[in-house]
Amino acid sequence: MLPPFPVPDLLNDPVLGLGLLAFGLLLLVLPLAFWSLSGGRSSTVVRLLVAAANLALTAQLVLRWWDSGHFPISNLYESLCFLAWGCTITQLIVERAWCSPLVPAAATPMALGCVAFASFALPDQLQQASPLVPALRSSWLVMHVSVIMLSYAALLVGSLLSVGVLFTDRQQSLELRSSSIGSGAFRQAALAGDPGATLNLSSSQFRVSEQLDSLSYRTITVGFLLLSVGLVSGAVWANEAWGSWWSWDPKETWALICWLVYAAYLHTRLIRGWQGRKPAVVAACGLVVIAVCYIGVNLLGIGLHSYGWFFGS
Repeated sequence: MLPPFPVPDLLNDPVLGLGLLAFGLLLLVLPLAFWSLSGGRSSTVVRLLVAAANLALTAQLVLRWWDSGHFPISNLYESLCFLAWGCTITQLIVERAWCSPLVPAAATPMALGCVAFASFALPDQLQQASPLVPALRSSWLVMHVSVIMLSYAALLVGSLLSVGVLFTDRQQSLELRSSSIGSGAFRQAALAGDPGATLNLSSSQFRVSEQLDSLSYRTITVGFLLLSVGLVSGAVWANEAWGSWWSWDPKETWALICWLVYAAYLHTRLIRGWQGRKPAVVAACGLVVIAVCYIGVNLLGIGLHSYGWFFGS
């Protein structure tokens, strides 16, 4: 005889139920986003579903905060849900800047993967709320961890948009042009041959790859600034908790590597003048570094920052 479906568990654990609701909404968004992308038109339904998933994640985090009595980012399940919330809010902000079906097609898989990993891959003991250890009972928890997670969300979405640059307008060279009359156009001045001629202004639309490159650059810049603030606040917190500004913990080391990768990305754009596909490759490498920093350390369960999973205690 088959065991009954665990509906009572969902009713008794609304945090889990809200997480599954967000998963279902994002799972519905994914095919609709690619359907819209194939048609070349943005979808209001997709944006509404992403907003609904963000509201479900918001309610989940608030309820978890209410139940546990501390900011809901103390274990891997909570941080994954918070990261998914950050990815969806970043996606909605980017779509407000540029309403294109490419944005949800690129960004939705990341939020969906976070919620799916948290809901179905983590063992039960890492999904349960637990009291904070003494070192985490500090106001720096909200400041440091939330800023770091929001920086990861912005960097991930920006990097995924950069990956999109590698697959759009592949037969054309990229030329970034600054916008002086709003996103999606630029002003071009031309003088006639005689000195008494008037100044004529004309506008030209950005290509898809150029718009993606511009949005990814702006999003990664915000994420890099947040990551910098997070690293500084973490160093201050570490000095208060352990008497050392930097201990070369595995998570700290990989966070520094992540910072260096995206610093190299910004350096190539601002100093070297790279644009388009070259810096997009650097941003794509940043995806791997964030995955190792955030998930890889926890897979091994090592270091002071590890939540512990599989191989950790």
